[in-house]
Amino acid sequence: MLNLLPRDTVFFDLFEKLSDHAVSTAGHLRALANEFPNIDSHVQRIRQEEHDGDTLAHEALDRLDRQFITPFDREDIHALIGELDNIIDAVDALAKRFRLYHIKDMAPEFKKQTENLFAATMALRDAIYRLRKSRKLQDMQDKLIDLHRWENIGDDTNHAAMSRLFEGSVDPLNVIKWKNIFDLIEDAIDGCEDAGNVLERIVLKNG
Repeated sequence: MLNLLPRDTVFFDLFEKLSDHAVSTAGHLRALANEFPNIDSHVQRIRQEEHDGDTLAHEALDRLDRQFITPFDREDIHALIGELDNIIDAVDALAKRFRLYHIKDMAPEFKKQTENLFAATMALRDAIYRLRKSRKLQDMQDKLIDLHRWENIGDDTNHAAMSRLFEGSVDPLNVIKWKNIFDLIEDAIDGCEDAGNVLERIVLKNG
């Protein structure tokens, strides 16, 4: 079959690099949770990942604006770039809050959530790397299923965390602090599934 898709691979390069940054950012967040309270180096690395991710996202959007022919619909390219960037931004935002909020102790559920997020970013990256070679949903279906599974596990972990925070034994100020932190990591995990939904839409349109 004749392949009518453009041969320009730059968008694939940018997608893959952004997904690499998402994995790296999630990895540093996991290390932050496990090595707490020695977190400064990881907060700084996450901040650098966010800067590098923004640079890539701007490069991708600039190319999208200038490119006459694109490998996929423009709105889907824009959406995928945005979802990947949002994951990194959410992690950066929550990492800063550990010093901003003067967090003294690490919540066990947060450690679990960092594992869930790291696994979700790994599944997302694997799916994105397959996009370069295949437009068949079946070729990335297992990773999309993984994304949905990790999002569900993240929901369960978040519900357990909220239940503990609001049971009455936690200081009200700490409830406010940790709820915001848990909301942000939940956003990041949800963002992985959202990016997976964009990938699914892309392959369904172009398969």
